[in-house]
Amino acid sequence: MRPSRWTIAPARPDLATAIADYTGLSPLLAQVLINRGIESPEEADLFLDPDGAVLPPPIEEFPDLPLALDLLADAIAAGTPIGICGDYDADGMTSTALLLRAFRLLGGDARHAIPSRMRDGYGVNERIVDAFHREGIGLMMTVDNGIAAYDAIAHARDLGLTVIITDHHDVPPQIPPAHAILNPKLINPASPYRGLAGVGVAYVLAVSLGRKLGKGTIWQPLLELFTLGTIADLAPLVGVNRRWVRRGLELIPHSQIPGIRALQQVAGFAVLEATGTESGTAIAPTPTKAPLKPEAIGFRLGPRINAIGRIDNPQTVIELLTTDDPGVALERAMQCEQINKQRQQLCNQIEQAAIAWFEDSEIDLRDQRVLVIVQPDWHHGVIGIVASRLVERYGAPVFIGTYEAHEPDKIRGSARGIPEFDVFAALQYCRDLLGKHGGHRAAGGFSMAAANLDAFRDRLREFGHQCLPPETICPLVEADVAAPLGELDEDLYGQIDRLHPCGIGNDEPVFWTPNLRVVGQRTIGQDRSHLRLTVADETGQREAIAWRWGDAFPLPERIDLAYTLKENEWKGNVTIELNVVGIRPAIAPVRPQVRDQPGSYVTNSAVITPAPAPAQDRRRVRVKFQFRDRPYECAYGRHGDRWELRIRNGDGNILAVIEGEPVGKLGQSRDRAQEVDLAKPFFRDLVAAAHGAINDTQRQTTAP
Repeated sequence: MRPSRWTIAPARPDLATAIADYTGLSPLLAQVLINRGIESPEEADLFLDPDGAVLPPPIEEFPDLPLALDLLADAIAAGTPIGICGDYDADGMTSTALLLRAFRLLGGDARHAIPSRMRDGYGVNERIVDAFHREGIGLMMTVDNGIAAYDAIAHARDLGLTVIITDHHDVPPQIPPAHAILNPKLINPASPYRGLAGVGVAYVLAVSLGRKLGKGTIWQPLLELFTLGTIADLAPLVGVNRRWVRRGLELIPHSQIPGIRALQQVAGFAVLEATGTESGTAIAPTPTKAPLKPEAIGFRLGPRINAIGRIDNPQTVIELLTTDDPGVALERAMQCEQINKQRQQLCNQIEQAAIAWFEDSEIDLRDQRVLVIVQPDWHHGVIGIVASRLVERYGAPVFIGTYEAHEPDKIRGSARGIPEFDVFAALQYCRDLLGKHGGHRAAGGFSMAAANLDAFRDRLREFGHQCLPPETICPLVEADVAAPLGELDEDLYGQIDRLHPCGIGNDEPVFWTPNLRVVGQRTIGQDRSHLRLTVADETGQREAIAWRWGDAFPLPERIDLAYTLKENEWKGNVTIELNVVGIRPAIAPVRPQVRDQPGSYVTNSAVITPAPAPAQDRRRVRVKFQFRDRPYECAYGRHGDRWELRIRNGDGNILAVIEGEPVGKLGQSRDRAQEVDLAKPFFRDLVAAAHGAINDTQRQTTAP
């Protein structure tokens, strides 16, 4: 079994009941809303119907927006060519396409440039600035980049270009000297616009400009591009993102953009009649077709766009999303399909090579805190995806790089983090060792001289030791609420739609069921890398799929399972299936959603019944056991008129747990001991391991 650390949201049954009564949701989903920060039935109602919220005008939230609108309106009126510098990921390409469409509808003369991933790396650079200047560009814009490009922006100003930066990445200490900067990281943290991706900033600018020029009807095709880019970039689906993505998901099945229609066609989606024309006439989507879910974009449409930017020419996607010719759109969509298959092969090859390298390296991740892997001949375009997979596998921040093909003394890489680790702050901590670098808390990119690799690895280890306790270096499973299998029916699954769109900041509900019996299990897939399970509890039985868990086969007879729900259709029959996100051996007999059971205590949405007090003649038996590779010993004793479990580590610290109490005492002596919350995963799992060790010893000594 893979090691993992679980966090389970504390149950708030009274509030969950109030929200369920007010909204008609299942109490399980009411608890999920509480976990998302909802504190009242009224807040829950507004969350479920985000169109009911009153939004402040963007012009009041972005200080430089009025100036940016004036500069663009003047450029359009004067016929001044506008140059848009985008980026080669889905966010940057959809942002570029969105503004090209917007300026075309508003009468502007717009051109674009996207840096080469292989030749230029991320963001605007002096080569692009010089090219714009030679073309006669008078106003230069950046989308999804620019906030860290001080030298390139200063160069543009020196050449006499007017510059507007639109970006959403973290702001460095030195801000470029642009005429106007639109970045949600520079506005009020409480603003509903704070979570916008680059395409979101472009959408705000374009729609605001349309209104200023008296063409407020351009929003509908732009909203489709906003939705595509926002989900593909993993932007948080809260605030305006939640509201606008919800609308966009209704529009995309009926898209009026030929490229989006073609992309859905090659991805296997049914494409319906368009909702209108780019004149802005909006026809409500037909009620016979449900809106897409974010996962349809995140796992099927987005990757086909991202693949082009990663390993091919981004111009293919720009043409896909800006052409009005259905034939050209289908041709470009088929190119996206083919390149995406190549991307998948590259990812799998590099992932397996990275795993093999790490397994042979004997690196102690709990000591290093950060996994740094640099190998030759890996493709720059896909190492970020591999980094994400390695984070999921090992539970540590991952910085992965490869040597430049044309400059083997230079390294370019990508980074992905865990919740307790700030990737952007880590890169800033190493900035004297790096060339170009940037990103945000969860992800980033960097380049550096190959000679700095050892120093870079040491510096990251130093940074990791400042913010990551050893126990955080472990895959994290975050569960919302415990649920018996019998409650996972079609009605509950249908209610989850009311929480959509789900994504970053509003994750798909993760249920968990403890102490499940594994009725059946087998590996599946061409390489047998996945698991198909049948699990059961006293309320029912369900099928489950565990992607990339084939190496854990065979599982023990009893497990705790964390999962999301999905529909599985087979030969016309639709069933609710469990999509596994975490597995661990069952740690204690647990029954979900049971409260006030005598002799039990509530912890993290579940009731754990402690092992029975030992027989009188065994109460002084000490049992040695291992927990997380460290030695412990435990025994029962009396504390007043109650039994107490005492667990001692190698340093002489004792955890004392009185049966039925939700807190324990930790220290080397009782008078100086501190209270600890037994609901926290470490203490909960330690107590369960001690119970298991004592029970095993009792079974062995009482066996005939």
